[in-house]
Amino acid sequence: MQLRVGTRIDAEGPGLVTASKMNRHTFWCGQSGSGKTYALGVLLEQVLLHTRLPLVILDPNSDFVRFSELRADASEADAAELRSRSVRVLRPHTAEDPLKVRFLSMPLISRAALLQIDPLRDADEFNAMIKMEPEVLAGLQEPLADWLRASGNPVHRKIAIRLENLGLADLDLWAGRHRSVIEFIDDRADATVVDLGGFSTPLEPKATALAVLDHLWERRADRIGRLIVIDEAHNLCSPDPVTAVDTLLTERIVQIAAEGRKYGLWLLMSTQRPSKVHPNALSQCDNLGLMKLSSPGDLAELARVFGYAPAELLSRVTGFSQGQALFAGGFVAEPQVVQMRDRLTLEGGSDVAIELRDHVARGLPD
Repeated sequence: MQLRVGTRIDAEGPGLVTASKMNRHTFWCGQSGSGKTYALGVLLEQVLLHTRLPLVILDPNSDFVRFSELRADASEADAAELRSRSVRVLRPHTAEDPLKVRFLSMPLISRAALLQIDPLRDADEFNAMIKMEPEVLAGLQEPLADWLRASGNPVHRKIAIRLENLGLADLDLWAGRHRSVIEFIDDRADATVVDLGGFSTPLEPKATALAVLDHLWERRADRIGRLIVIDEAHNLCSPDPVTAVDTLLTERIVQIAAEGRKYGLWLLMSTQRPSKVHPNALSQCDNLGLMKLSSPGDLAELARVFGYAPAELLSRVTGFSQGQALFAGGFVAEPQVVQMRDRLTLEGGSDVAIELRDHVARGLPD
């Protein structure tokens, strides 16, 4: 099955991506203004239309929160097909399908990272967390700080103080009586959009992404094929992570990149700057979608990593117009330059418009 994503520029015919080859990791790149996110939406729509591959979209800029809403000019046939697809959009601070995480469902090491507890530096507190695991596995209920204080254990009290001093206890992120994000993912909707852009603190989107990636990895033996889309991947997979949470995120993504393919966990990482993504994740990508990119350093890095992209075509990307993309790798029959087609669904994010003053809008002299 071929996914029609646009029209070829150098040859007659459509730009086609082989659906069955989406079972490889894909790198998607383009500088600001290239149309990168819009074009990514084109590809994901075609995957949604023509395959049964579930999408899990980590969406840091709320660009895909309208992925279930059709454009007025979408063809009747495509619109009918898309209406039959299940698309769940999870957003923070909403009444319907709120985006929540269950703290105690996260792995021990991830909970410790959120609490800034180091296994060696904070040995007593980390050991207390290890000894709490039977209660956690038995369904210990939140709010956790209250339980820790009531236990009478002085080390538990120190952990409770950490929860409160770091502001973790007061975050609206925690699931409580709500369903958590991993429960929604386990429903296996055709697409699950995880809106990381609506949180009020910088920790919450990273904690959410970590919970999702940890869960998918923990359930890898289920061998359920999924395309994990990480937009603005440099935010979650840095070559130079700063915090313990950043480090765990990078390590998990690199692990999925290295080992996930055999379990049906396939990454699609999108970014403006390839040099800002960990090289051990980048080097595992067998598919490349590249839009306009002007940085000589970034182009040199891409040429080194993606040897299957012809040098002659790579040299042209600096002059690409908006919406033009180079496709190379396993998901195309041959490297090709494509003008991307129009979207079928609405794009969530958009540039902020400049409002004109009344006399300009009326065409009067200033």
